Amino acid sequence: MAMGSVGGLGNAQPTATVSFDFVQDLLQSLRALCPEPVLDRCLEQAGIAKAFIGHPASRLTHDQLVRLYQEGAGATGDEMMGLWSRPVRTGALKYIARAVMDAPSVGVALYRFTQMWNLLLDDYRLDLLQADGAMRLELVPRLSKAGVNRFGHVLILKLTHGIVSWLVGREVPVQQVAFAFGRPAFAADYAVLFPAPVRFGEPHSRIVLDAELGRVRAQRNANDMRAFLERAPRDWIFTSYHDHALRLKVRELLYADLGRTLEDVSGRLHMSSRTLIRRLRKESLSFQAIKDELRRDLAILSLARGGVSLSEISYALGFSSPAVFHRAFRHWTGLTPGAYRAVQRNFPSSSAGSPCERSSR
Repeated sequence: MAMGSVGGLGNAQPTATVSFDFVQDLLQSLRALCPEPVLDRCLEQAGIAKAFIGHPASRLTHDQLVRLYQEGAGATGDEMMGLWSRPVRTGALKYIARAVMDAPSVGVALYRFTQMWNLLLDDYRLDLLQADGAMRLELVPRLSKAGVNRFGHVLILKLTHGIVSWLVGREVPVQQVAFAFGRPAFAADYAVLFPAPVRFGEPHSRIVLDAELGRVRAQRNANDMRAFLERAPRDWIFTSYHDHALRLKVRELLYADLGRTLEDVSGRLHMSSRTLIRRLRKESLSFQAIKDELRRDLAILSLARGGVSLSEISYALGFSSPAVFHRAFRHWTGLTPGAYRAVQRNFPSSSAGSPCERSSR
């Protein structure tokens, strides 16, 4: 059963969602900077129902997360939305993109990238280190008591990966990502964003890239930069490179056809069913849990975009009846499918544009 029929979804559309817990640090920063009516408007413009925020199973779609970033940055005038001790004023990312765009190589571009950020941040500095065939960019505290904002560290490392991928013209592989905070309950969300193994509880947050990339010549112009900024952070906040995680490989195969069995998927991955079960178990996962996670995300996306009946969604996702789908969706989100769709109808279909877009005009 191909998933392209569900809610108009095709392979080009991101299907992954992230938990609300993943963005709690961002929401906390926005609450500190924005009066409640302003924050409510940001959530509304992003298509996020306030009722979802307190439910432990609630999820954000790709579009909702991008729009929350855009609205939050616009409302606060801070392109990092209070995630660092000093505001990063609107337009800063435009000048960072300009600084790296005409660099003679990616290595020089990354050096300029770190120097720009080191002018903007007070509590941390970015160090670029090269050794053992790798380029390593680390967030190092300037102060002994510098706090760790998890979402802030995520954005800096994702922006690094996004800038390099943009300069090269393709999504580049990553050797490793590490964070200077403990493994959170929502650790699985990090695999959606980073195409690499992710470590927690390390001395410094870092991203490690192949040294060969440093010698690649960037070929970008002002028009490319404008398009990159207009879409920000859409081009760099999510990843499409799934070869690093078995969970995502299984998910991709099921996305193409939810009717695939454990035997079908394990065969396509060139391993036995028993081996796949054992490897998933090492990651505290199961084949059925991955399938249910995908069905949840596809249901959320289909209902948010509209145009398909609940019975059609139920059938396409492999539920035995709309009633069973109804119960499952309520378990996932705290709302019935009908209530979720009714809430989404009240939200705008698109945001007013990113602060980068507004500042580049």
